Amino acid sequence: MSPRPATNNAPPPPSHRLWLLAALLAVAVLRLWRLPEAGAPDYDSVRNWQAVQALTHGDFSRLFMPGCPAFLLSYALVALFTRSFLVFQTINALLGVAGLGFFAAWVSRQARLTGPETAGLTLLAGTGLLLTFAGRDFTPNSISLLLCAGLLQSHFARLERPNPAALVRVAAWLALGLSFSYKFLFTLPILLVLELLRTDGLWRARWVWVWVRVLAVLATPYVLFGALGVAVGLPWYRWLAFYVRTVVPVAANVAGRQATIKPDFLYYLRYLAEFESPLLLLGLGVAAWLAWRGWRGGWRPGIGPWPLLPYLLFWVVCLLAGMSLLLKAPRGLLFALLPLAALAVLAGRRVLPGWALLGLLAVAAGLNVRHIQRAIYTSLPTPYAQVAAWLWEHGTHKVASTVGLGLAPFLAESETLTVVNDEKMLARLRAQGYDYVLLDSYWRVAGVAHFDSLRRQTPVAAWPAPQLQQPLLFLEHSEYTGRGFAETLAASSAAAADSLPLRLYRLR
Repeated sequence: MSPRPATNNAPPPPSHRLWLLAALLAVAVLRLWRLPEAGAPDYDSVRNWQAVQALTHGDFSRLFMPGCPAFLLSYALVALFTRSFLVFQTINALLGVAGLGFFAAWVSRQARLTGPETAGLTLLAGTGLLLTFAGRDFTPNSISLLLCAGLLQSHFARLERPNPAALVRVAAWLALGLSFSYKFLFTLPILLVLELLRTDGLWRARWVWVWVRVLAVLATPYVLFGALGVAVGLPWYRWLAFYVRTVVPVAANVAGRQATIKPDFLYYLRYLAEFESPLLLLGLGVAAWLAWRGWRGGWRPGIGPWPLLPYLLFWVVCLLAGMSLLLKAPRGLLFALLPLAALAVLAGRRVLPGWALLGLLAVAAGLNVRHIQRAIYTSLPTPYAQVAAWLWEHGTHKVASTVGLGLAPFLAESETLTVVNDEKMLARLRAQGYDYVLLDSYWRVAGVAHFDSLRRQTPVAAWPAPQLQQPLLFLEHSEYTGRGFAETLAASSAAAADSLPLRLYRLR
């Protein structure tokens, strides 16, 4: 592998910026297209929205439960002005586009991509199915992409220019990431291995002072949020306790899953092969071959700057290997997808003529858009708005729902929605004045099959809901259910046989 050219910190020419902005605009259109018809794509999105609403009313009990206190507090400022779920979705979607732009601009600058190559990278990554699906929810996924891009950029700069200040900047990005998403814990072992591979002596020179500064930066969010938690009546250890309970659950969840370790090194490879662009796996293979050639040519990770291609390859391989040991869902690839797209471009420009690479990227992006159309857009609009309208017309103020929260954003503030995980809970709700129960087939997605008696009754109304039968939605819950890849897709196929996944029953 030939040495990477010296870093070019000069701003890209205007034509490069125009190519990047045009590609980002196309991705933004895809993320926002028919978003008002989409509703909430998953349970976590609604749970986060409810937690944000609760914060504005002084209820901090859920501040640390999703492991993303900074995310909830940031959106609590938005909740002071609006309750609209669509507003939160839109802001989050645009943050995801910004994260993509931040990453693509960095790769373009480091690798000195042309304007069309930068646009091709942006479109290949931005039109991926998982990033489009995750870019339309209300979870920390979008802001995490932005922060992960910052973390990669700061650490790559630290490898180029080893000095204590660079390490502190890496720690600052990591601390910020941990404040917004617990998933940044998965970057810690990768960063540690990368530092152990270095032989620049940075940790040995004035090592005590370096350690103190780095640890102080990493501890800052835990101290600040811990103090906030104590101020609002929560235990100081609540955030750390979330980590412990996530790794070592005290009991099985309602789907019966308790373990957190489940080795399967084919799950993510199968997902990439069946649901994402073939260019990602192809680029990964070519990048590995190029990195091996570089190693044979004398390049070593402990000496001198890292070329960008092996650096991103190292992250991808570590993320794939590490996440394959845990319970899996496609979102486990969140931090790997942008580097995978970059590897496809960086490797492609080493083995293909420029025109061939651009043509391949254009075809790949076009096929991605077609896949998005089939997997996401064709299932719109969401039927939950119709369910809410039916309940409003019939003067309903209290309704139960089986496992799913998708109805919640469409209800008025005066209406109450309660989730039940077992039909045995319905007798108590009936006594409390609940009028109806919505048999939401989200119970199939979450693997909570405790509603046999209810399903045999005659509903007062029913609606089709293709959104609840998407294979990707089922795969995104395989971490919760503990199912494998094939088993999850089989459950999705079984759910598709139900022509009316939303059934409303009267409780009294």
